[in-house]
Amino acid sequence: MKIISYNVNGIRAAITKGFLDWLKSADPDVICLQEIKATQEQIPLLDIELAGYPYHYWFPAEKKGYSGVAILSKVKPNNVVFGTGIPHMDKEGRNLRVDFDTFSVMSLYLPSGTNIDRLDHKFMYMADFQNYINNLKKEIPNLIICGDYNICHEAIDIHDPIRNAKVSGFLPEERAWLDGFMKSGFVDSFRHFNKEPHHYSWWSYRANARANNKGWRIDYNLVSEPLRDRMKRAVILPEAKHSDHCPILVEIE
Repeated sequence: MKIISYNVNGIRAAITKGFLDWLKSADPDVICLQEIKATQEQIPLLDIELAGYPYHYWFPAEKKGYSGVAILSKVKPNNVVFGTGIPHMDKEGRNLRVDFDTFSVMSLYLPSGTNIDRLDHKFMYMADFQNYINNLKKEIPNLIICGDYNICHEAIDIHDPIRNAKVSGFLPEERAWLDGFMKSGFVDSFRHFNKEPHHYSWWSYRANARANNKGWRIDYNLVSEPLRDRMKRAVILPEAKHSDHCPILVEIE
């Protein structure tokens, strides 16, 4: 099964930039979207279905034009779970899970910490999310959490680790949390196959950052340890340019 995660930075904007043609070409079995910035009524659902995804689930934020996640699937899931039951997460539409026969896939959009209020919120979210997943794994050990974590894990994952050391997304405390989250039972699927530098999933729109590959790797397909041996491939797809992020892919046997 081919699974893609993609922060589209507005699904409607991405569609105007050719997202649906790209989706047909990429042909994932499941695609997890983040930052959809739209309600279901604002999205051309028939076009999504015609692109090959009859099963599509949308979890927008309460605030219009903000946040929100979705999962599109060729295969009908056995179960769909909207949110976590934790109000501060769910009102911003940040978690959506589908359960298949032998594993589950979650679309995650972890908050950004670009200002001090949101940084406190981000740390609260991270702590609550860790507890939520610790409990969920008892019920669902085979779990793939796809999404925008808004954190670079290591120096190799950011173009300028020195100058960004005090910037949210690369703060020591954020990196320590992500490191601990991975060590709680998840494999960074991309790094499992690729140890090379200069691979990123997000670039600022400023200063020609993408053309110069001055990016950050903040999007991950984290695969729970019991699925480690079923991973066949994991790649970043920087040629897709419908957003300031690019898609990331993992294949599971």
